[in-house]
Amino acid sequence: MTAPRTAAASPAAAAPAAPPAPAAPAARTGRRALRSGALAVVPLLLFTAVAFGLPAVAMLDGAFTVGDPVTGAASYGLGNLTASWQGAYLTALLGSVKLSATSAVLAAVLGLLLAQAVVTSPLRALREAVLTASGVLANFGGVPLAFAFVATLGNSGVLTRELGLTDTGWSLYSFWGLVLVYLYFLVPLMVLTITPALDGLRTQWREAAQNNGATHRQYWQHVALPVLAPSLLGGLVLLFGSAFAAYATAAAMVGSSVPLVTLQIADAISGNVLIGQENVALALSLDMVLVAGLVMAVYLPLQRRSARWLA
Repeated sequence: MTAPRTAAASPAAAAPAAPPAPAAPAARTGRRALRSGALAVVPLLLFTAVAFGLPAVAMLDGAFTVGDPVTGAASYGLGNLTASWQGAYLTALLGSVKLSATSAVLAAVLGLLLAQAVVTSPLRALREAVLTASGVLANFGGVPLAFAFVATLGNSGVLTRELGLTDTGWSLYSFWGLVLVYLYFLVPLMVLTITPALDGLRTQWREAAQNNGATHRQYWQHVALPVLAPSLLGGLVLLFGSAFAAYATAAAMVGSSVPLVTLQIADAISGNVLIGQENVALALSLDMVLVAGLVMAVYLPLQRRSARWLA
């Protein structure tokens, strides 16, 4: 007869499990890393506050400061903003919007076609050359760009004389002349902006469309363009903002012959036309900031939506 099995377990089995390691060291490490990361951002925040915050405060203060023409006393009011929406100032603001919108639409179409040709090209060297050149030309502007076009297509430019463009009524120092000059740096910018989106189009989408009997036009109409629409609109908004803020090229080429808000701001600050309009120039600058804010409010959601589609 066997002895009954005892209910007592062995000492090793009966010993309780070791308690989990405390999470306090890990939590302290995380808080320490968070503090160090926050301290690393402090120089950037200080630089932003000095470089952008102080000018913004000065612009707001001047835009809303109205001087009494009789006593010269300064007070806060909306007189400068009201003046910036009237007369020549309003004409200049609308002229900048028209020039920027026209240049942005043309650059978006031309840049899309060029980028598509580069993406579908089997020559890798061509792609690298076009993207490299686009990166350089997108940042080429100001007085050097104006001088290059004046020497080439101005009244006494090389191509103007060789092709007899003066007889056809061509003038570089006009609205469409500025559009042509702006396209020189806006088209490369559009190529850089839309190329990643074109790379994100899946080859499986094209194959599936072809297997279902879709033509090339139907593929672009019902598949590619709807997917690219956020990127296209985002690029269009970015081009509009770049053209809207351009100053040096237009100032060197046309002066005040084409009404632009940036040129009006420069004239008001320097007292070139009227004296004592510095605060109106700041109000015009505030108008530009508001337009740029609207542009960014449209651009950022479009970029996020495009990233979700092409991820």
